[in-house]
Amino acid sequence: MRAIVISAQGGPEVLEYVQRPDPVPGEGEVVVDVAASGVNFIDVYHRSGAYQLPLPSLIGSEGAGVVSAVGEGVSDVAVGDTVAWANVLGSYAEKAVIPAERAAPVPDGVTAELAAATMLQGMTAHYLTRSTHEVKPGDNVLVHAGAGGMGQLLIQLAKLRGATVHTTVSSEEKAKIAREAGADEVLSYEDFAGKLRHRIDVVYDGVGAATFDGSLEALRPRGLMALYGAASGPVPPVDPQRLNKGGSLFLTRPTLLHYIADRDELLWRASDLFGWIASGDLKINISRRYPLAEAGRAQEDLAARRTTGKLLLIP
Repeated sequence: MRAIVISAQGGPEVLEYVQRPDPVPGEGEVVVDVAASGVNFIDVYHRSGAYQLPLPSLIGSEGAGVVSAVGEGVSDVAVGDTVAWANVLGSYAEKAVIPAERAAPVPDGVTAELAAATMLQGMTAHYLTRSTHEVKPGDNVLVHAGAGGMGQLLIQLAKLRGATVHTTVSSEEKAKIAREAGADEVLSYEDFAGKLRHRIDVVYDGVGAATFDGSLEALRPRGLMALYGAASGPVPPVDPQRLNKGGSLFLTRPTLLHYIADRDELLWRASDLFGWIASGDLKINISRRYPLAEAGRAQEDLAARRTTGKLLLIP
């Protein structure tokens, strides 16, 4: 099979397109013929060294495809099933080995490409709006980077719960995309804090350093900030006294792994998402598709924010 491997961490040039032996499933594992792999910021962090990996390493954390082999002890996934996954390394490949317990069944009516585009960001948006802070009708929600793949999902899931959604974007073109996703108010990064000061129940911030202070300012007393990413760079250490002065604020740094820790929770989140896609309540915007060999270009486009919506690699 062909796959993307890194032998060192650094820029896009460390992504190697290589031939490797076809994988064989171990106990509790399945092999999937990959139809599409999602491109995510965590992949950039793995490549760059922001998150350490044992080297050499396969890369890519999300995908979907058809099961071609199953290992011993696997009972609820069969050859021929279409499945999707997230948070499993090795998705930038023609074949991937997945723990069977991490494989979510993809129902009829949802394509493998849509499933691959949904798992990591979709389940992140699900846990943020259903578990980290359970959005309620009438909540004022702030979503940063509303035109990105993650932002569009958060806007839609918050609107499904009856919230009023405010969002930030960097251009009029992106403002149009955020409004089409359902945002009630679209603001610039320069003035969102002043306009929303002390009005917001929950902030979903994947931008990080550039928006952190303004996000805290926007929160109402006892509001919650969910800092789920750091696209603009990591947030410096924070004095907890700032939360007191801001009005007994809550700050959390969640990650998907802890919200899909057991299979029942994984299947609940995936089932909700695929059901909303099938019913038309959730729109997945696949922005661009790249050949697997062009993984470096896809990551560069993602990191430079040249795209809106989801990026996929097609083996």
